[in-house]
Amino acid sequence: MELTVTQENLTRALGAASRVAGTKTQLPILSNILLRTDGTRLMVAATNLEIASTQHIGAKIINEGAITVPSRLITEFVASLPKTTVTLKVKDNKLHLEAEGYSSTINGAVADDFPELPTINDKTAVSYAIDTSALKQAITQTILTTSSDSTRPVLTGVYWHSHDGALYLAATDGYRLSEKRLVATKSDVAAIIPTSTLQEVLRTLSDDVTEVEVLFDESQVRFRMNDAEITSRLIDGNFPDYRQLIPASSETVITIGRSEFAQITKVAGLFARESGGSVTITANSDKNTVSLHSVASELGENTSEAEADINTDGQVTLNSRYLTEALAVTEGNEVTFRFSGKLSPCVLESNTPDNDYQHVIMPLKS
Repeated sequence: MELTVTQENLTRALGAASRVAGTKTQLPILSNILLRTDGTRLMVAATNLEIASTQHIGAKIINEGAITVPSRLITEFVASLPKTTVTLKVKDNKLHLEAEGYSSTINGAVADDFPELPTINDKTAVSYAIDTSALKQAITQTILTTSSDSTRPVLTGVYWHSHDGALYLAATDGYRLSEKRLVATKSDVAAIIPTSTLQEVLRTLSDDVTEVEVLFDESQVRFRMNDAEITSRLIDGNFPDYRQLIPASSETVITIGRSEFAQITKVAGLFARESGGSVTITANSDKNTVSLHSVASELGENTSEAEADINTDGQVTLNSRYLTEALAVTEGNEVTFRFSGKLSPCVLESNTPDNDYQHVIMPLKS
């Protein structure tokens, strides 16, 4: 194999692949990156057997071929080179790199030893073309409520599913829940995508990608972003029937400015660190105010207040961090926060015309 590429393109591709390459693995080959010519392009790929990343970059191909090389070494070496043309040449399972005053040889391994990269049949897969900004927002709004508890694998990912003619994303860790309506669909899909996969998709998305193609088969998902692809296994299992946890209506309904609500929650949270983030929210319909009270037993206490439209009085105790994180990803200048008493779930929604996101937080027992 012999070819030339630009340092910038190679650095970007290696950076994306190196995030997927396994560092602690029983298969040493998985800590390598695969370099393989593909027509007039160079394919840069890595896998940890759960996620596979492939990047294609333009190259001047002199001789076709393939090799695998240690991920960390080649990524850091190429990133340190000047922004110029890099020549790659393979001889006797060694990769020779040259660029403007730099020359290096990296011991590699034959490409035949590298695991076969996963494939998805485009003709039989369920596919969606999703606007990049909409996809970024949907992932950001839902991955924050996924669980890190490996004993319940189905909760460690985001549930992509069709319902009433739309594609929804949902996630819960048992303490909070988020649901986002993404696009209209006529297809049936029910798939749980690992959080780590979606985080990698966010990292891989570049500014020049306007649309992402998402393909599902029975056990895998693929995100195709121009010349980059992320393919991942799906989490096996049935996601809980979460919709029954979302109250259709609530006794106390608060309409409040999102930034004002976020500010008083942030301040109250400073005094709630010792009490597991516990803050008590009190809605006063006579004064049309929402107040958040928090106590730090040894340091003091705080009451933060903001104006709001309130239909009836109510009080509930929540984890301030959960509320802060929910407000940070909710759209719009104004939000609706509703609850019924001290024990039923609290619902946060945007007041935008297209209200396609809701966030549920379970109260704390005060």
